[in-house]
Amino acid sequence: MSGHSKWATIKRKKGALDAKRGRMFSKVIKEITVAARMGGGDLSGNPRLRRAIDDAKASSMPADNITRAIKKGTGDLEGVSYEEITYEGVGPNGTLWLIEVLTDNRNRTAPELRKIFDKHNGALGAAGVAAWAFDAKGVLTMAKEAATEEQLFELAVGAGAQDVVDDGEEWWIETPPAVLDAVRAALEGAKLVVKSAGVQQIARTPKIVEAHDAQVCLNLLETLEDHDDAQKVWSDFEPSEEALAALEA
Repeated sequence: MSGHSKWATIKRKKGALDAKRGRMFSKVIKEITVAARMGGGDLSGNPRLRRAIDDAKASSMPADNITRAIKKGTGDLEGVSYEEITYEGVGPNGTLWLIEVLTDNRNRTAPELRKIFDKHNGALGAAGVAAWAFDAKGVLTMAKEAATEEQLFELAVGAGAQDVVDDGEEWWIETPPAVLDAVRAALEGAKLVVKSAGVQQIARTPKIVEAHDAQVCLNLLETLEDHDDAQKVWSDFEPSEEALAALEA
Protein backbone atom coordinates (compact mmCIF):
# COMPACT_ATOMS: atom_id res chain seq x y z
CA MET A 1 0.00 0.00 0.00
CA SER A 2 2.85 2.36 0.81
CA GLY A 3 4.28 1.68 -2.63
CA HIS A 4 1.07 2.85 -4.26
CA SER A 5 1.02 5.99 -2.15
CA LYS A 6 4.57 6.90 -3.05
CA TRP A 7 4.43 6.58 -6.77
CA ALA A 8 0.86 7.76 -7.09
CA THR A 9 2.21 10.97 -5.56
CA ILE A 10 5.12 11.00 -8.01
CA LYS A 11 2.82 10.57 -10.98
CA ARG A 12 0.63 13.42 -9.78
CA LYS A 13 3.62 15.70 -9.38
CA LYS A 14 5.32 14.73 -12.64
CA GLY A 15 2.07 14.81 -14.58
CA ALA A 16 2.35 11.22 -15.80
CA LEU A 17 -1.42 10.84 -15.67
CA ASP A 18 -2.13 14.17 -17.39
CA ALA A 19 -2.28 12.85 -20.95
CA LYS A 20 -3.32 15.14 -23.75
CA ARG A 21 -7.10 15.54 -23.62
CA GLY A 22 -7.67 14.06 -27.07
CA ARG A 23 -5.71 10.93 -26.23
CA MET A 24 -7.50 10.58 -22.88
CA PHE A 25 -10.85 10.93 -24.62
CA SER A 26 -9.88 8.15 -27.04
CA LYS A 27 -9.05 5.73 -24.22
CA VAL A 28 -12.24 6.48 -22.29
CA ILE A 29 -14.40 6.18 -25.42
CA LYS A 30 -12.91 2.74 -26.06
CA GLU A 31 -13.72 1.65 -22.52
CA ILE A 32 -17.29 2.96 -22.71
CA THR A 33 -17.82 1.17 -26.03
CA VAL A 34 -16.50 -2.16 -24.76
CA ALA A 35 -18.36 -1.88 -21.45
CA ALA A 36 -21.63 -1.20 -23.28
CA ARG A 37 -20.99 -4.05 -25.72
CA MET A 38 -20.37 -6.53 -22.90
CA GLY A 39 -22.98 -5.43 -20.37
CA GLY A 40 -25.51 -3.30 -22.24
CA GLY A 41 -26.26 0.40 -22.10
CA ASP A 42 -28.16 0.47 -18.78
CA LEU A 43 -25.93 2.02 -16.12
CA SER A 44 -27.91 0.51 -13.25
CA GLY A 45 -27.09 -2.99 -14.44
CA ASN A 46 -23.59 -2.35 -15.78
CA PRO A 47 -21.07 -1.21 -13.11
CA ARG A 48 -18.19 -1.22 -15.60
CA LEU A 49 -20.06 1.21 -17.85
CA ARG A 50 -20.89 3.43 -14.91
CA ARG A 51 -17.22 3.62 -13.90
CA ALA A 52 -16.22 4.40 -17.49
CA ILE A 53 -18.76 7.21 -17.69
CA ASP A 54 -17.49 8.58 -14.37
CA ASP A 55 -14.00 8.69 -15.90
CA ALA A 56 -15.41 10.43 -18.98
CA LYS A 57 -17.12 13.08 -16.88
CA ALA A 58 -13.97 13.56 -14.78
CA SER A 59 -12.06 14.36 -17.98
CA SER A 60 -14.81 16.81 -19.06
CA MET A 61 -15.92 14.73 -22.03
CA PRO A 62 -19.00 16.17 -23.77
CA ALA A 63 -22.23 14.27 -23.15
CA ASP A 64 -22.73 13.70 -26.89
CA ASN A 65 -19.42 11.82 -27.09
CA ILE A 66 -20.49 9.58 -24.20
CA THR A 67 -23.85 8.85 -25.81
CA ARG A 68 -22.28 7.98 -29.17
CA ALA A 69 -19.78 5.64 -27.52
CA ILE A 70 -22.58 3.81 -25.70
CA LYS A 71 -24.58 3.47 -28.91
CA LYS A 72 -21.54 2.09 -30.74
CA GLY A 73 -21.15 -0.48 -27.99
CA THR A 74 -24.79 -1.54 -28.05
CA GLY A 75 -24.84 -1.67 -31.84
CA ASP A 76 -27.19 1.28 -32.34
CA LEU A 77 -24.37 2.98 -34.25
CA GLU A 78 -21.64 1.42 -36.36
CA GLY A 79 -18.33 1.20 -34.52
CA VAL A 80 -14.95 -0.52 -34.27
CA SER A 81 -14.70 -3.89 -32.53
CA TYR A 82 -12.00 -3.86 -29.84
CA GLU A 83 -10.21 -6.85 -28.34
CA GLU A 84 -9.17 -6.86 -24.67
CA ILE A 85 -5.64 -8.17 -24.10
CA THR A 86 -3.28 -8.00 -21.13
CA TYR A 87 0.38 -7.94 -22.09
CA GLU A 88 3.16 -8.73 -19.63
CA GLY A 89 6.75 -7.59 -19.52
CA VAL A 90 9.97 -7.26 -17.55
CA GLY A 91 11.53 -3.83 -17.09
CA PRO A 92 14.71 -2.36 -15.58
CA ASN A 93 16.12 -4.19 -12.53
CA GLY A 94 13.69 -7.08 -12.98
CA THR A 95 10.57 -4.96 -12.45
CA LEU A 96 7.35 -6.59 -13.64
CA TRP A 97 4.68 -4.94 -15.77
CA LEU A 98 1.08 -5.50 -16.86
CA ILE A 99 -0.44 -3.52 -19.74
CA GLU A 100 -4.19 -3.75 -20.28
CA VAL A 101 -5.05 -2.80 -23.84
CA LEU A 102 -8.07 -2.41 -26.09
CA THR A 103 -7.01 -2.88 -29.69
CA ASP A 104 -8.54 -3.41 -33.10
CA ASN A 105 -5.28 -4.93 -34.37
CA ARG A 106 -3.13 -7.06 -32.07
CA ASN A 107 -0.62 -7.55 -34.90
CA ARG A 108 0.12 -3.82 -34.64
CA THR A 109 -0.05 -3.44 -30.87
CA ALA A 110 2.30 -6.23 -29.77
CA PRO A 111 5.30 -5.11 -31.89
CA GLU A 112 4.82 -1.51 -30.79
CA LEU A 113 4.81 -2.49 -27.11
CA ARG A 114 7.83 -4.74 -27.66
CA LYS A 115 9.72 -1.80 -29.16
CA ILE A 116 8.87 0.39 -26.15
CA PHE A 117 10.22 -2.21 -23.73
CA ASP A 118 13.37 -2.69 -25.82
CA LYS A 119 14.07 1.05 -25.66
CA HIS A 120 13.73 1.08 -21.86
CA ASN A 121 16.04 -1.81 -20.92
CA GLY A 122 13.20 -4.30 -20.77
CA ALA A 123 11.43 -7.00 -22.73
CA LEU A 124 7.84 -7.88 -23.58
CA GLY A 125 7.23 -11.35 -22.18
CA ALA A 126 4.94 -14.32 -22.57
CA ALA A 127 1.70 -14.76 -20.64
CA GLY A 128 2.44 -15.49 -17.00
CA VAL A 129 5.80 -13.75 -16.79
CA ALA A 130 4.41 -10.94 -14.60
CA ALA A 131 0.77 -11.62 -13.68
CA TRP A 132 1.76 -13.89 -10.76
CA ALA A 133 3.20 -10.85 -8.93
CA PHE A 134 -0.08 -8.91 -8.76
CA ASP A 135 -3.46 -9.23 -7.08
CA ALA A 136 -6.61 -7.65 -8.49
CA LYS A 137 -8.19 -5.31 -5.92
CA GLY A 138 -11.13 -2.98 -5.98
CA VAL A 139 -9.91 0.52 -5.13
CA LEU A 140 -11.91 3.63 -4.27
CA THR A 141 -10.40 7.04 -3.60
CA MET A 142 -11.96 9.96 -1.76
CA ALA A 143 -10.83 13.48 -0.92
CA LYS A 144 -9.55 13.77 2.64
CA GLU A 145 -12.27 16.27 3.52
CA ALA A 146 -15.03 14.00 2.17
CA ALA A 147 -15.16 11.77 5.25
CA THR A 148 -13.54 10.96 8.56
CA GLU A 149 -11.55 7.78 9.12
CA GLU A 150 -14.22 6.63 11.56
CA GLN A 151 -16.95 7.08 8.94
CA LEU A 152 -14.98 5.14 6.35
CA PHE A 153 -14.25 2.23 8.63
CA GLU A 154 -17.88 2.02 9.69
CA LEU A 155 -19.35 2.28 6.18
CA ALA A 156 -16.69 0.83 3.88
CA VAL A 157 -15.43 -2.01 6.04
CA GLY A 158 -19.00 -2.71 7.06
CA ALA A 159 -19.84 -3.20 3.37
CA GLY A 160 -16.89 -5.53 2.77
CA ALA A 161 -13.81 -3.30 2.28
CA GLN A 162 -10.51 -4.79 3.43
CA ASP A 163 -8.61 -1.64 4.35
CA VAL A 164 -8.77 2.14 4.58
CA VAL A 165 -5.51 4.04 4.17
CA ASP A 166 -4.59 7.72 4.44
CA ASP A 167 -2.07 8.30 1.62
CA GLY A 168 -1.49 11.91 2.60
CA GLU A 169 -3.66 13.57 -0.05
CA GLU A 170 -6.70 11.30 -0.22
CA TRP A 171 -8.34 8.23 1.26
CA TRP A 172 -7.52 4.91 -0.42
CA ILE A 173 -10.08 2.15 0.21
CA GLU A 174 -9.23 -1.41 -0.83
CA THR A 175 -11.86 -4.09 -1.46
CA PRO A 176 -12.20 -7.51 -3.08
CA PRO A 177 -13.22 -6.80 -6.72
CA ALA A 178 -16.59 -8.49 -6.22
CA VAL A 179 -17.73 -6.00 -3.56
CA LEU A 180 -16.31 -2.81 -5.08
CA ASP A 181 -19.69 -1.57 -6.21
CA ALA A 182 -21.40 -2.53 -2.93
CA VAL A 183 -18.84 -0.50 -0.99
CA ARG A 184 -19.31 2.42 -3.34
CA ALA A 185 -23.08 2.21 -2.92
CA ALA A 186 -22.72 2.23 0.88
CA LEU A 187 -20.53 5.34 0.79
CA GLU A 188 -22.72 7.21 -1.68
CA GLY A 189 -25.81 6.14 0.22
CA ALA A 190 -24.40 8.08 3.16
CA LYS A 191 -23.95 11.14 0.88
CA LEU A 192 -20.16 10.76 0.74
CA VAL A 193 -18.47 11.69 -2.54
CA VAL A 194 -16.35 8.97 -4.15
CA LYS A 195 -13.57 10.44 -6.27
CA SER A 196 -12.77 7.30 -8.28
CA ALA A 197 -13.54 3.59 -8.22
CA GLY A 198 -12.13 0.69 -10.22
CA VAL A 199 -10.24 -2.58 -10.22
CA GLN A 200 -6.47 -2.21 -9.98
CA GLN A 201 -3.58 -4.65 -10.09
CA ILE A 202 -1.64 -4.30 -6.83
CA ALA A 203 1.90 -5.66 -6.59
CA ARG A 204 2.28 -8.31 -3.89
CA THR A 205 5.89 -7.36 -3.15
CA PRO A 206 7.02 -3.98 -4.54
CA LYS A 207 10.60 -3.83 -5.84
CA ILE A 208 12.74 -0.99 -4.52
CA VAL A 209 14.63 0.73 -7.35
CA GLU A 210 17.39 3.32 -7.05
CA ALA A 211 17.90 6.63 -8.84
CA HIS A 212 18.78 5.64 -12.43
CA ASP A 213 16.46 2.64 -12.60
CA ALA A 214 13.66 4.67 -10.97
CA GLN A 215 13.94 7.29 -13.71
CA VAL A 216 14.00 4.64 -16.47
CA CYS A 217 10.95 2.94 -14.90
CA LEU A 218 9.04 6.22 -14.81
CA ASN A 219 9.98 6.92 -18.43
CA LEU A 220 8.77 3.44 -19.37
CA LEU A 221 5.54 4.00 -17.44
CA GLU A 222 4.85 7.31 -19.17
CA THR A 223 5.66 5.93 -22.64
CA LEU A 224 3.38 2.91 -22.16
CA GLU A 225 0.57 5.11 -20.84
CA ASP A 226 0.93 7.34 -23.90
CA HIS A 227 0.37 4.40 -26.26
CA ASP A 228 -3.02 4.72 -27.95
CA ASP A 229 -4.08 1.15 -27.17
CA ALA A 230 -2.94 1.04 -23.53
CA GLN A 231 -5.83 1.55 -21.14
CA LYS A 232 -4.04 0.80 -17.85
CA VAL A 233 -0.42 0.13 -16.91
CA TRP A 234 0.70 -1.55 -13.69
CA SER A 235 4.18 -2.19 -12.28
CA ASP A 236 5.73 -3.49 -9.08
CA PHE A 237 8.50 -0.88 -8.91
CA GLU A 238 8.83 1.47 -5.96
CA PRO A 239 11.46 4.24 -5.89
CA SER A 240 13.83 4.22 -2.92
CA GLU A 241 13.60 7.14 -0.48
CA GLU A 242 16.65 8.73 -2.14
CA ALA A 243 15.25 8.25 -5.65
CA LEU A 244 11.89 9.61 -4.53
CA ALA A 245 13.48 12.77 -3.15
CA ALA A 246 15.47 13.28 -6.37
CA LEU A 247 12.41 12.75 -8.58
CA GLU A 248 10.24 15.09 -6.54
CA ALA A 249 12.95 17.76 -6.75
